[in-house]
Amino acid sequence: MRRYIMVRVINLLRVSIFAMLLPAVCSSILSCRKMPEFIKSTTTSVTDGSLTGSIKGFYLLNEGNMGSNKATLDYFDYQSGVYTKNIFAERNPGVVKELGDVGNDLQIYGNKLYAVINCSHFVEVMDAQTAKHITQISIPNCRYITFKERFAYVSSYAGPVELDPNSRLGYVAKIDTLTLKVVDSCVVGYQPEQMIIVGSKMYVANSGGYKAPNYDVRVSVIDLNSFKVIKNIEVGINLHRMAKDRWGNIYVSSRGDYYNTPSMTYVIDSNTDSVESLPLLPNSDMAICGDSLYIYSAQWNYLTNRNTIDYAIYNLEEKRVVTRSFIKEGAEKQIKTPYGIALNPESGEIFIADAKDYVTPGSLYCFDRSGRLKWSVTTGDVPAHIAFTTKPLKPL
Repeated sequence: MRRYIMVRVINLLRVSIFAMLLPAVCSSILSCRKMPEFIKSTTTSVTDGSLTGSIKGFYLLNEGNMGSNKATLDYFDYQSGVYTKNIFAERNPGVVKELGDVGNDLQIYGNKLYAVINCSHFVEVMDAQTAKHITQISIPNCRYITFKERFAYVSSYAGPVELDPNSRLGYVAKIDTLTLKVVDSCVVGYQPEQMIIVGSKMYVANSGGYKAPNYDVRVSVIDLNSFKVIKNIEVGINLHRMAKDRWGNIYVSSRGDYYNTPSMTYVIDSNTDSVESLPLLPNSDMAICGDSLYIYSAQWNYLTNRNTIDYAIYNLEEKRVVTRSFIKEGAEKQIKTPYGIALNPESGEIFIADAKDYVTPGSLYCFDRSGRLKWSVTTGDVPAHIAFTTKPLKPL
């Protein structure tokens, strides 16, 4: 039963377990939220602080298991080598229910830190140097955020958090980063996920996750000047993650159907909008550093009841797979459930988040650019999203 719930949390977008868990968690949620002023962060020294560079640290958003209001924010400081857990609750004791229910994306833009809180239906906006609350922007079933010039763009499933073969089309909300108000919206495909901007075009990966097994297969292309969809590109089923290289190629992950159609990686040439598949390259999440695309895949299959895990590097210039195991010396055996990846663009450090069983604290692993483990630390529940910062977190 635990494996079933765990897999559904990932593959069906966390929508089926809240009703099951509600009676058991209500009393604990109420009791732990009564006196937020007593919630304190905890610190762990993980390095000697000797790594220097313009990147001073990073924030990590822990998603938290659905229905528990347990999304939390951690911070790692490169200058001191100290990892601090649960800084949002400590720095914002007056915010009701703290950070909210299921943190789905985290980005820094300008002097603000944006956390997309999926099941609480808002974007939490914080000061990027203090992590203190500025405002919340209401967007239903919000998923991911990206930016260009004055505006932020947030993908939204639009409807309630539930599996529904008749679910409505999703949309992308346009937010003025000066007023922090939604100023426009553009309807796209079903259950839109990540977005990538190239020039004046935005590419939106549509999953159709609520309509399984009839997934969406399209990437919607929005002209940012008119903020209208100008075309839909057929790519693959159940699309999710996106990344772009320096040539304008867009890499898109397909989660497959968890049965007979495996996970895949596709490439869209933004100059022609033509599509190419990268054979036998499953993809749960990815990050680009230089001309290398780092991909991890945790590919669950219901027919075999197995989760196949790979850690691949794809050379973007040479267009070839360099390795399918970028973690060295057997350190991958420590990672139970890879759930997020990020790369420090200066040091080349590789960070892999481990969600473990999705209901207890996870772990974050730091590897050097050669794939050797440098350090690891315990995080909040379901660690997933990292945002690097050039300005260190100010002390309280």
